[in-house]
Amino acid sequence: MSLEPTAWRRSSYSGGTGGNCVESATNESRALVRDSKLDDSPVHVFTAQAWAAMTNDLRTGFRGREPRLRLT
Repeated sequence: MSLEPTAWRRSSYSGGTGGNCVESATNESRALVRDSKLDDSPVHVFTAQAWAAMTNDLRTGFRGREPRLRLT
């Protein structure tokens, strides 16, 4: 699988101060995520389903339940 996306999208929370944020992109049926400060940073690959679940959990604050996606 190629990790070359069509375009990276920088988080709206990145701002211009060089804070800790991410860029995301899609490729085939995957979501790609990397450090917004480093163009050549490692790319983390998620299935579309895992990415949707994680971003929904972050957006809704988990609504009083445990996260569905655990990173160990």
